[in-house]
Amino acid sequence: MDLVVGDIFHNAARAVPDRVAAALDDESLTFAEVARRAERLRASLSSLGVGVGDRVAVSARTSLDLIPLFAAVAQAGAAFAPLNPLLRPAELDAALSLARPSLVVVDSATPCPGAAPAVTLADLTAGATGADRVTDPGHIRETDPHVIFFTSGSTGQPKGVVLSHRVNVLRSHPGALLEPRGPMVCPYPLFHMGAWTIALQQWQARDAAVFVRSADAAAICTAVERHRATRLNCIPAVWRRILDHVAESGGSELASIRFADTGTSATPPALLDAVRAALPGASIRIFYGSTEAGSVAMLEDADVDRKPGSCGVPGPGVSLRIDDHGELWVRSPVLFDGYLDDPVATAEALVDGWFRTGDLADEDAEGYLTITGRARDVVRTGGETVAPAEVEAVLATHPGVADAAVVGVADAQWGEVVCAVVVPVRGSVPPTLDDLRAHCQGRLAPFKHPRRLVITDVIPRTAATNQIQRRLIVETLGVSP
Repeated sequence: MDLVVGDIFHNAARAVPDRVAAALDDESLTFAEVARRAERLRASLSSLGVGVGDRVAVSARTSLDLIPLFAAVAQAGAAFAPLNPLLRPAELDAALSLARPSLVVVDSATPCPGAAPAVTLADLTAGATGADRVTDPGHIRETDPHVIFFTSGSTGQPKGVVLSHRVNVLRSHPGALLEPRGPMVCPYPLFHMGAWTIALQQWQARDAAVFVRSADAAAICTAVERHRATRLNCIPAVWRRILDHVAESGGSELASIRFADTGTSATPPALLDAVRAALPGASIRIFYGSTEAGSVAMLEDADVDRKPGSCGVPGPGVSLRIDDHGELWVRSPVLFDGYLDDPVATAEALVDGWFRTGDLADEDAEGYLTITGRARDVVRTGGETVAPAEVEAVLATHPGVADAAVVGVADAQWGEVVCAVVVPVRGSVPPTLDDLRAHCQGRLAPFKHPRRLVITDVIPRTAATNQIQRRLIVETLGVSP
């Protein structure tokens, strides 16, 4: 029997039809409601010609309507390709050109691109109301693509990370026994791998995934309190906001939390101490992983104080190795299938079954892993990947910029922040950080905008190839936290 994601929804609807599957604000959907709506949506997708092997691109803000659509696309045998609705038109077009979807679904706030037939989420949902005849999609194999997540490489061009049905079922499987789990609040947007992995974990365990419209501290705390959530996973920057909010409100909104998880970037010990003080009944866990590799390692609560800075030991079925250059390689049953239509990038990343993470790492005598840096030119900020070259290309078009470089600077809140290093046009007033951010508006997604600025006389480059010497910039130009 193949492991396919559509069965997760069928099984939960049969076992616990009246249990809440997903919630957002005052709205909720039971597992039975998700199944019914997914069935109608699948008929609607079929009428639009979407079937096995097709791709459905979705650019929409977080909405409960996305849940049955996600289920319907899986059950139709098509691949679900979520896109950040904050992408600028050129960025969106680049992703759609790569995805080549059969259908694009947008919300009313997202412009409809012309690369493929487009429909709004509201119209698709409304049109599914009368659909009751579903074409049999045929056999869906566990090795078929289930989702395509888009991430930026070092060039800034989008890469589509392909995950099969089998990989996503295994990544989110709760184990042999369904023990009481409790609702989990998910602060990640529904174009993010973390959001769908968290949700699938909850749905396989037949419990609720609670979504929020933005990673706002008050909204997250309200969702936790309203649903008596037992689990919360946030990046360090969001945990900081939550702790500040709780300190100001003096409330006990988080009293129900039993598992407080974090990851995606370095987590300062002081922040972990503050989480523990605010949630004395919760176990703290630090996860390390990626869209391509899934969960790689975890540091359990008992080791947080004993192993500061570590991200723990490898997860079940995960093998690790560190090469001669210090780069971490990972092998496991839940690695991605490759980059969409990019055999060169796939061959560079996947070598004899090992995934090259691009992270530099150390492993101590007890097998605990610590991430020490990046082996490639990318900035990891707040869980997002930014290609310096992409930002540099935009900064270079500012009339006051003669030359520019972008580096990542360590930051306690975001892990890293994008720092612009600029040589101003001779004789002109140097641009300010606000000037550069305004220039990026409409050209780059907001998370790619610089948060730091350093003015310099020259950008250090290699003599032979004129490549920017980013490490030298960080070491010599005062670019530090």
